Amino acid sequence: MPFWNFKNNEENSEEIDLRIDGDIAMDDDFWSMLFGIENVTPKGFMAELTQHKGKDINVWINSYGGDVYAASRIYTALKEHKGKVKVKVDGVAISAASVIAMAGDEILMSPTSILMIHNPWGNFQGEAKDLRHGADVLDEVKETIINAYQLKTGKSRAKISQMMDEETWMSAKKAVSEGFVDGMLYTQAKEEIDTEPVENSFMFSRFAIQNSVNSSTKQFLEQYSKMLKALKPDNKNAEILKAKLALECEL
Repeated sequence: MPFWNFKNNEENSEEIDLRIDGDIAMDDDFWSMLFGIENVTPKGFMAELTQHKGKDINVWINSYGGDVYAASRIYTALKEHKGKVKVKVDGVAISAASVIAMAGDEILMSPTSILMIHNPWGNFQGEAKDLRHGADVLDEVKETIINAYQLKTGKSRAKISQMMDEETWMSAKKAVSEGFVDGMLYTQAKEEIDTEPVENSFMFSRFAIQNSVNSSTKQFLEQYSKMLKALKPDNKNAEILKAKLALECEL
């Protein structure tokens, strides 16, 4: 059973509620099938989406990301949808999930939610030329991700690239001020939000949200911190780990 669910809106029969609440993966992910991990699968997603052609969709997102190619297909499907797409981040939109969020005609975040953008990871093996080619692939993947962020924010590619390099975590207030979202849930208008400039990513880094009440967030941050520590330049196994760690072209 996938971590996405379409259902009729209880207040408006002409609207559909879509909840994305899990890891984003391709349809034929062997390891997921082997261990019974539930994923957001783009093939099934698109099949259901076509059943709601012409209706407005409220997309609720709470996801730590996953496969960037799967996220791309879901993003494109939502952009192609004939009907208004309103995205509401009620938990986290991290990594590839933040790319999907950019598909919204309107994007709103809960006052307690978090959005995070960073560089794609890759898993490449082989001789030196293979690893160099892998780095080139990741650079190109990054360019495609920047496209989605730039279309929404209007920021320069250089600025967005820098934010991805810095692994930028954003509260609702910061995401509004940076142009990634249009507003905050439970406020009447964007003008109600204090959009005074907020210092960049370290204010909303993984260390600043360790006290989150969500245990899944804590687990994600712990694993992510371990990975980054292992990849520090002074670690003699860093290059080997870079080649083997993470998931294929994941965010």
